Amino acid sequence: MVLDKVSADQAEVIVTSEQSHLTRFAVNTIHQNVTEKDVTVRLRAISAKRTGVASGNDVSEAGVSRLVATAESAVAFQKENPEFSSLPKPQAITPVDAFVEATATYTPEDRADGVKEILGLARKNNLKAAGSFSTEETELFVGNSIGIRAYHAGTLANVRTVVMGEDSSGYGGETSIDVTTLDPTAVGAEAVEKALRSAGPTSIEPGEYTVILEEEAVADMVRFLGFMGFGALAYQEKRSFMTGRLGEKITGEKIAIWDDGHDLSSVPLPFDFEGVPKRKLVLIEEGIAKNVVYDSFTAGREEGKSSTGHALPIPNRAGPVPVNLFMATGSATKEEMLAATERGVWVTRFHYTNPLHPVKTILTGMTRDGTFLIEKGKISRPLRNLRFTQSILGALAQADMLGSTAKIVKSMYGSFAISAPAARIQGFRFTGTTEF
Repeated sequence: MVLDKVSADQAEVIVTSEQSHLTRFAVNTIHQNVTEKDVTVRLRAISAKRTGVASGNDVSEAGVSRLVATAESAVAFQKENPEFSSLPKPQAITPVDAFVEATATYTPEDRADGVKEILGLARKNNLKAAGSFSTEETELFVGNSIGIRAYHAGTLANVRTVVMGEDSSGYGGETSIDVTTLDPTAVGAEAVEKALRSAGPTSIEPGEYTVILEEEAVADMVRFLGFMGFGALAYQEKRSFMTGRLGEKITGEKIAIWDDGHDLSSVPLPFDFEGVPKRKLVLIEEGIAKNVVYDSFTAGREEGKSSTGHALPIPNRAGPVPVNLFMATGSATKEEMLAATERGVWVTRFHYTNPLHPVKTILTGMTRDGTFLIEKGKISRPLRNLRFTQSILGALAQADMLGSTAKIVKSMYGSFAISAPAARIQGFRFTGTTEF
């Protein structure tokens, strides 16, 4: 075992095993079908408050010995961190069964059958489809020299497509730990409908509009909140929108956001990358800032704090981050949101979103794959894509209707996902238009 070879004062090992299977298509043709298998071992060695880290995928006896030697030699070249106290001690972990056999045994032929449905719909409507259908199995083990031993296995499936016309596009996508709950036909039908409806787009002037954001767009905003300010490191360094505002109202009262690594409706993970168990942690409740997430290091910097189970592998610049985010639903359907909107913009999803001001939660990005003008409670015409520059907290403060159902949206990073509803938001700020 790796830990048995380490002579440092303390040590931590993270072992991840991944098998990912991908069927990719473009121009109405499957052009790639690949499987990748890998095991990665990451070792953290600590002596006299100095930390060395090494990782590799050679799990032979010699490879592990080299890994240990590399991590321990790195210790000598590091500065002491006087704020480091210890790796975490073992705690009871409540396991979660997130491994679905049907996902693990799904075949390339199965994925091709799903893709075939999407491609058939695109061809029938003289459109071109591109996208992917993927499944994966993951295993995670975390152990340390003071007794932590944590193991979790999970699966994940995702199907997504962009369907293109001459001057239009549409998107559809679904994510689940259980591949049998995905409906590629429905995904393709949604994308085709958007591509057909968005043909011949026109422009509107930039400005503030009522918007109906579909779940993908709302999930994008929630994801950025997680990375920009729900973590204790950003909070402690005063670059978080939560700094100095715990207990204050920061969004509209309809907004509740939490992190829960045990909820099987999304992509669960019952412990973090230090082997500390997760629990449901409310971050925003009725618009009020309630908590930030901690790992063992950031918890040690504050009196009376303990890790909330949100460590990422070391080294990382972000510190602890919530990776199992949920936003509360409301009571409205998207059809009801539409009927209640006199004039506004319907947004399918965002593209190329980037933070401009983390403390003010200002993002900029583009709409994509189905943007429409709303007039008198109906979609009246397709629009060319718009650039937005908008505070997330400002938008959530003006969210007056939330969808009655949530969608699981795969994160851009790793095997994580966000659960979010659609939302109607007043005064959403568009700052530019495009030619497409």
